[in-house]
Formats: sequence, C-alpha cells, structure tokens
Amino acid sequence: MRAKLERGLPALISIALLFLAWEAYARLSGISPTALPAPSRVLAEAWQYRQALADNTLPTLMATLTGFALSLVAAFVLSVAVDFSEPLRRALFPIFIISQTLPLVAIAPLVVLWFGFGLVPKILLVALVTFFPMLVALTQGYASTEEEIEQLLASMGAPRWRRFLLARLPSALPYFFAGLRISITYAVVGAIFAEYAGAAKGLGIYILSAKNNFRPDLVLAGVMVSSVLTLLLFGLSLLAAYLVMPWSRATKERKR
Repeated sequence: MRAKLERGLPALISIALLFLAWEAYARLSGISPTALPAPSRVLAEAWQYRQALADNTLPTLMATLTGFALSLVAAFVLSVAVDFSEPLRRALFPIFIISQTLPLVAIAPLVVLWFGFGLVPKILLVALVTFFPMLVALTQGYASTEEEIEQLLASMGAPRWRRFLLARLPSALPYFFAGLRISITYAVVGAIFAEYAGAAKGLGIYILSAKNNFRPDLVLAGVMVSSVLTLLLFGLSLLAAYLVMPWSRATKERKR
C-alpha cells in the first residue's frame, strides 16, 4: 500500500499544483468569472446544482455502459470470426478501418435522425467509437500466441476451438485490457457528443444549455462530472485486469 501511495504521489501533487495555479490566476489576474471561473467557484456551483447534474448524469452513464457493453460483445465476436477465417478478415477489416474515419460530428446527427432522440442512437455512437481499439487489440493478442504452445496442443489432438480457448485467448488478455483502457476513455465522450446531436437529457444537453446561458462555471461542472465518470470507468478496467489475470500480478511481484 505504501509503495502504491508513493507511486501515485507525483500525480496527486501535479494535479494539486495545476488547480492551485488555476485558482490563483482566476483570482489575481482580474479575468472575469464569466470567462474563466476559479475551481472553487466551479465546485461551489456543482454542489448547488448537484440535483440537476445527477439527473443528467444518469442518462449519460446508462448510454455509456450499454453502448460499451455492446461494443465489447461486438469486438469479441468479430475478433473470433476474423481469427478463424482469414478471408473474412481481409473482407471485414477495411470496413472496420473506414468506420473509424467517419467524422463523429457528421455521423451523429444522421444517427439521431434515423433512430430518434432516445437511447438507441447514443448506444450506437458509443459502440462505434469504442469497439475498434478492442478489436485490434484482440486480433493482435491472438497473433502473439507462441507457436510451440499451439503445436503442442495440436499434437495432443486438441481441435481448433480448444486451442483457441487454451492458448490464443489467454495470450490475448493483456492486449485486450490495453485496448479496453483506451476504449473506455472514449466512451463517456462519445455519449456526450451523441447528446449534443440530440437528446432530452444527459450531460451533453446540460453542458450545451449552460454554454447557451453563458455559464462557464456550470459548463466546467459538467465537464468535471464527465471526467470523474471516465476515471471511475478507467479504474474499473484496471480492477478487472487485476482480477482476471492473476499470473500478471505474480509476474510483477517477482520483478519487484
């Protein structure tokens, strides 16, 4: 525990210094609070409007978690499909790459137009922006499997699916969790951007409304909540990796 605190101390100090510099500049420079509110003002307004923030955070969180779950399932199913079929890989991967070149600012209004202002377009947009890193990570992880292990299993009569479960899938787990950590940072942003394009409630609508009312303190309060959500989801991905890969923990402990 002490070692973990020591590793995290530099990050905590740098964040504290950043907020202190922001607070000092906002108070001493003479800049208007309507242009750059101090962190203390942002926190005070966030607390005052905590009920409105909570009411708008829940729809964003629901869209984020549902869309990310869909993304997770799609990435795993497609990664298995392209791993088992090289022609399918050559056919589908260009489409996956093209899907990531579509500008979200252009595709989001179209998705809202096609599927309405409910939860569905937000789920689809979150899945669109998060599935590709996990898909690439999984396919790279499968390819990293040591050939000797697969040859040993084949010599023992293990069929292809059994070799996949015993060798290729465990080899892909570190890659998968790396892709998961990348994707999870996009999930909340994707949900908020989808709400910008059209929604009844959500952090995106809250931030947009605060901007239109010239309330940068409430805009930053919404941004702060989205950042906290992202950090919590990132922490959960680290916890999942810690629980799912006990051999990784043992390796790190031996290195220490």
